[in-house]
Amino acid sequence: MKYALWLLKAAIFFTLFAFALNNQQIAPVNFFFGTNWQAPQVVVVLLAFSAGMALGVLMMMPRWWKKRRLMRAEAAAQTETHHSAPPHGI
Repeated sequence: MKYALWLLKAAIFFTLFAFALNNQQIAPVNFFFGTNWQAPQVVVVLLAFSAGMALGVLMMMPRWWKKRRLMRAEAAAQTETHHSAPPHGI
């Protein structure tokens, strides 16, 4: 199984490497007001993917913080009730 995972990782790497080699043409990126930027196509795709991932993480952070805050409050409530309970033998 370990070798199959390494083979899968190698196949993914070589596929992405071949994609990068096949997309080295200059691609213009047009912005507002007639401005543009030119870069290799693979760089443009990589930047767009990275920006999407960063935006997705930033949009999820408030939910993560809320869930973390709720879990901490729940854990604090459990420890408080556990410490304030009388011993069972009395």
